[in-house]
Amino acid sequence: MNLVYAAFAFLMALVFCFVGVTRAGSWLIERRNPSVGEFADIDGAHIHYVHVPAPANAELPPIVFIHGASANLRDQMLPLRPMLEGRAEMLFFDRPGHGWSERGPGNNEDPSAQANTIAALMDRLGMKKAVIVGHSFGGAVTTAFGREHPDRTLGLVFLAPATHPWPGGATSWYYDLTTMAVIGRLFSETLTYSAGTLQMTDATTCVFSPNKVPDNYLSAASIPLVLRPTAFRANATDVAGLYRYAVGAAPHYAEIRAPTVVISGDRDKVVYAEVHSAGLVRDIAGAELVWVHNLGHKPDWIAPDLVVGAIEKVAGREIDLQAMARIVEARIASDAYGAGRCADVKVPQAELAPT
Repeated sequence: MNLVYAAFAFLMALVFCFVGVTRAGSWLIERRNPSVGEFADIDGAHIHYVHVPAPANAELPPIVFIHGASANLRDQMLPLRPMLEGRAEMLFFDRPGHGWSERGPGNNEDPSAQANTIAALMDRLGMKKAVIVGHSFGGAVTTAFGREHPDRTLGLVFLAPATHPWPGGATSWYYDLTTMAVIGRLFSETLTYSAGTLQMTDATTCVFSPNKVPDNYLSAASIPLVLRPTAFRANATDVAGLYRYAVGAAPHYAEIRAPTVVISGDRDKVVYAEVHSAGLVRDIAGAELVWVHNLGHKPDWIAPDLVVGAIEKVAGREIDLQAMARIVEARIASDAYGAGRCADVKVPQAELAPT
């Protein structure tokens, strides 16, 4: 019996040790990645955002950027804000539960609810209408905004989106585990910081592969913020629930009437481009699909010029996006980063989570 007590005591000590490491690690992450914007209370959720006011004689309409899973507002703001500064009003924000935004009192649990939060934040800032730009999981929120707030949608730009039910509906095991009531909380409070810190560099290589991860990307874009327990649980809830949400939402994408552009790489190692990107162009009348050879999952960082061109096009300008895509292809033709370490996503084998 003493041996049992000793084993139990050792196990509890180990748990408390991991909890302590996670708390200390989370504190360090927050110290190194402070908030960069302002906060607004939206239906009980403290939302962190960066609002770039409209310049005099703006060339383009207002633009709202929606980041993907495991990310925050810096992920799109860093590559795209400099290219649009002085041309348009812009809104970058941390989706509820991500970055420095709170999740709220149970009212931001799916893409539709998060789209409503965006609309409310736009109201607060006096933004009546906007072009909506969504990356990966942010693509699902973008479809929700386009469907449920059509009078506020000037155009939609999807970047490597995750929007449709995919074969098998699987995601990475740790997302499903994290959503479990007791075990998931214990997992996020003990292991996600340590394990995530060890895996983050390799995982990011595969998110960008075959393209190069920009220098200092992880620290500049504050990606480690996702390793804090509350943020990890919010992220897991989003990703684990996406398939179920998409099953119900995808049949209604045909209701979207806004000008739409979808940018996708044929070497995306995170989502099924043939399912999501091709599905959007099939479902949304008049949508344009821009395939880019040898592009991975990060058009916002690897092809920001093409993204800006897509924004300009849905805003009404005459832009030859296919010609622009060929220029990007020439620029990245020799990229082969992550070769041998990052498997290509093939429908129906891959089970990676949308990012």
